[in-house]
Amino acid sequence: MGAVLLKLSVVIPTLNEEECIGQVMDELSSALDGNVEHEIIIVDGMSRDRTREIALAKGAVVVEEPRRGYGRAYKTGFANAKGEIIATLDGDCTYPADSIIPLMEILENEDLEFITTDRFGHMEEGAMSDMHKIGNLALSFTTRLLFGRIIRDSQSGMWVFRREALSKVRVEDDGMPFSEEIKIEAFRKLRSKEVMIHYRRRVGEVKLSSWQDGWKNFRFLWKKRFRGPRDKSLRT
Repeated sequence: MGAVLLKLSVVIPTLNEEECIGQVMDELSSALDGNVEHEIIIVDGMSRDRTREIALAKGAVVVEEPRRGYGRAYKTGFANAKGEIIATLDGDCTYPADSIIPLMEILENEDLEFITTDRFGHMEEGAMSDMHKIGNLALSFTTRLLFGRIIRDSQSGMWVFRREALSKVRVEDDGMPFSEEIKIEAFRKLRSKEVMIHYRRRVGEVKLSSWQDGWKNFRFLWKKRFRGPRDKSLRT
């Protein structure tokens, strides 16, 4: 007998998010319980605080991933997901859990395969530093320039997509560039759309390095644009 599929899997990468993971879990419960059959998968990068314990107590499936990297965490989460539809968000209270159901409805009603989100239209004051805003806009512009895809927010970490879409894209990077790479692949190969959401101030430690991560993303974009294709599907 094959594995039982749920309607929705929510995948969240975490690293030392004890300050907010409980609130994220509560918001997901409020938004999803009674509305859709679902699971919440926390992919934890070996947190040194109580992130895993809090998530488990709130009903999440916790997968430990000792290999570092934003993309690596998502690949592990996707490999463990049982849902027909997969949604992603962060464990720092920035993304709106109550947008998942409306985004799923858009996915279904418009027969889409992949939805990414745009944080810039409804961004709470102080939710993103000026440095991050400038870097994000520069990366989004470079993505449009190199790949001809109009993506307003290439670094957004909230997506809703059909599980089967993973077999149609080639996403290789294990680090922060995973976020822009999955969008490039989706807008190349899938029926995709970008939808505006509300973006809030994060709770807890900021883990991004504006210069270091930004430079890695720029290098990745140029490398992906001018190298030849490798595998056809997302590696796990």
